[in-house]
Amino acid sequence: MSEISATDVLLDGFDRVRQAVTRLLEGLSADQLAHRVNDSANSIAWLVWHLTRVQDDHVADLAGSEQVWTGGGWSERFGLPLPAEDTGYGHDAGQVAAVVAPAGLLLGYHQAVHERTEKYLRGVEAGDLAVVIDESWDPPVTRAVRLVSVLEDDLQHAGQAAFVRGLLD
Repeated sequence: MSEISATDVLLDGFDRVRQAVTRLLEGLSADQLAHRVNDSANSIAWLVWHLTRVQDDHVADLAGSEQVWTGGGWSERFGLPLPAEDTGYGHDAGQVAAVVAPAGLLLGYHQAVHERTEKYLRGVEAGDLAVVIDESWDPPVTRAVRLVSVLEDDLQHAGQAAFVRGLLD
């Protein structure tokens, strides 16, 4: 039996996010993706876009690389009326409503971010995970803590989107 590393666990976690997003988007129309339970709620499209934007933003920062959103042309493909650096934090109801996209576009962007996340994680050495990357918190944030934070945020938003999808069914 081979040993399981922390990187293996992170890879598995991010793959579970990918699987959840794929299941969430399957067979949904544009109207279903844009459906909001009420005027202040998030749509499935917004939730998937946001969780992917956060993963893209944070992993790109860790990797010291450009985000897939801008570097891969996804910002232009989506054509959202938002600044290119926007990840959805603090969006008001109007900004949430502005995030409209078909399932294939959302899935394509998520898959591209997932592939970049996998590539990044496969290059991370065990000792890299303990490196402090943000001293503004108490305790300071390590690379591992940041990755687990992104994973937790992604799974929460995927769960919220699954709840909205359940209401549609």
